[in-house]
Formats: sequence, structure tokens, C-alpha cells
Amino acid sequence: MKEFREFERKPPVQVGDVRSVKIEAMGSSGDGIAKINGFVVFVPGVKLNDEVTVKVTKILRKYGFAEVVE
Repeated sequence: MKEFREFERKPPVQVGDVRSVKIEAMGSSGDGIAKINGFVVFVPGVKLNDEVTVKVTKILRKYGFAEVVE
């Protein structure tokens, strides 16, 4: 029997992209969590509900990282 695999799609952002996001939650390590078209991005140095412009710095399969540019 074949192993079930979750459908994987290409992330909606690339390294270097600059986007405006709202911090929707806080991660256990203190990083802010934003979503770009449903894709989770961790942003250090922000607070819950901050609206910031970020630059994507790293992309993994299920989430990415970004830094504030303003």
C-alpha cells in the first residue's frame, strides 16, 4: 500500500521578497508569526498585532523567516 503524502505546493514567497504583514501570533521562542497567502513566516523583534514591512530571508518547506525592513 502506498504511503499517503500531504499535497505540497510551492511557497507563495521567495527569498528577497518584501511584503507588508500583520503579526497574528507569537511563537514559543518569542518570534512573531505572520502569514503570507497562508504560508507561515517567523519575524523576530515584533509584537502581536504589529503591521510591518518584512524581507523574506529563508524559506523552508512549511514555513519561512523574515526580518523587518522599516
